[in-house]
Amino acid sequence: MADPRDRAHTVGVRAGLDKRPADVAAMFDRVARRYDVTNTVLSAGLDASWRRATRDALAPRPGQTVLDVAAGTAVSTVELAAGGVHAIACDFSQGMLRAGAARAVPKVAGDAMALPLADRSVDGVVISFGLRNVADPDAALREFHRVTRPGGTLVVCEFSSPTWAPFRTLYTEYLMQALPRIARAVSSNPEAYVYLAESIRAWPDQAALAGRIAGAGWGDVAWRDLTGGIVALHRARRS
Repeated sequence: MADPRDRAHTVGVRAGLDKRPADVAAMFDRVARRYDVTNTVLSAGLDASWRRATRDALAPRPGQTVLDVAAGTAVSTVELAAGGVHAIACDFSQGMLRAGAARAVPKVAGDAMALPLADRSVDGVVISFGLRNVADPDAALREFHRVTRPGGTLVVCEFSSPTWAPFRTLYTEYLMQALPRIARAVSSNPEAYVYLAESIRAWPDQAALAGRIAGAGWGDVAWRDLTGGIVALHRARRS
């Protein structure tokens, strides 16, 4: 019988919530071709404002080195690189990196749980909409801590829990019903968006994620909500 991971490159499949790295990487390889346009459609164009807010939270200075983990096609890395910042795109989906080949930022294939960087080698780490796709998010948070210099910054931009209960109910309905239908119209692998909706629903809320970031050794952990809590920006410092 064929290994289902092999089929991920040839048919529309989705990863499971066990988040086996090979399955998740193969799934993102499949969505790479239309990933950027799908994100813009599904977010009603809010993705650009979320990227700007992430850069503002990091507040990188010219000459600093920043690692953009789960960078995908490097759209977010280009945003981070503005103003003389050395921003590096890192992703374990080589298909995603290839899809962003035209973007003029350095790129490296790498797993968030085992980054191909030396200890204390970057001034900041950003991960946008990627931490929930890691098999062991706590291990990734510890790895981000390892590669960041003392005084450096971590910013996690991730889908979260809307703060107003009626809106939270409506949003959950959108995730599980409307999002997969829209993805069927615009995505190169609509089945992946069923997994993505499920992973958002299963993800911890703002306070719980803050606790996990602190548990990985980060200090001064704080967050702010974007778009009513659909997205939360968590920021922390390395002592």
